[in-house]
Amino acid sequence: MSSTAKVIAFANQKGGVAKTTTTLNLAVAFAEEGHRVLCCDMDPQGNLTMSQGIDPDTVETSMYDVLVHHTSIREAIRKREIDVACSSIDLAGAEIAMSAQIGRERSLQKAFRAIEEDYDFIFIDTPPSLGLLTINALTAAHKVIVPVQCEYLSMRGLIQLQNTLSMIRENLNPNVEIEGILPTLFDTRTLHAKEAIEILEENFGDRVFASRIKKTVRFAEAPVKGMSVLKYDPDGIAAHSYRQLAKEVLGNGKR
Repeated sequence: MSSTAKVIAFANQKGGVAKTTTTLNLAVAFAEEGHRVLCCDMDPQGNLTMSQGIDPDTVETSMYDVLVHHTSIREAIRKREIDVACSSIDLAGAEIAMSAQIGRERSLQKAFRAIEEDYDFIFIDTPPSLGLLTINALTAAHKVIVPVQCEYLSMRGLIQLQNTLSMIRENLNPNVEIEGILPTLFDTRTLHAKEAIEILEENFGDRVFASRIKKTVRFAEAPVKGMSVLKYDPDGIAAHSYRQLAKEVLGNGKR
């Protein structure tokens, strides 16, 4: 592994596709394999921050300060199961506050420079939109993992995301690419879910991960306890799925 962290953004402008769940649990699975991982919470809702038992309302320094005031990202990091660069509600105002800045799309990329040797991986949880926060994440990233709910409507969002990605490649980050598409909230009992995966595979071939993240109540229970599913229910099916996914991603895309 090179001394510089590999940056992976988790993006899908549709909400409710288990993006935060995936960012956190895959990070913990990587940490179990001995990797140093930072999760950067770029979503003003702060769900990733909260799911590690941190209250975004009481965070003194958050990603807002990092992006808008160029505070060192180290000041926004709290150590939990993994390290978390915390979100706060004022992050919602970051896009407006940054809009006059020159090079505003690269603020996150610049912030990472101070810590790129402290970690093997930096995972970015993005908000459910294709605004400036997500563009910052995609500009800073080497790879993008796209969690997709197994239903037709959530797939349409993939097209928009691909368009945004090609715009970012053209103007900001020529090397960013999709690492893989992750079927989430998979309900094995429905024909619809199986058909949705077939459509995904027809369109994206081997970019669709072999791992499937099945629907389970554990995903709702774990964050309430301020922990990952891997810690909350280490032997459960959800934890197993994320450990499998970790092997897939760490295997350099070998499917």
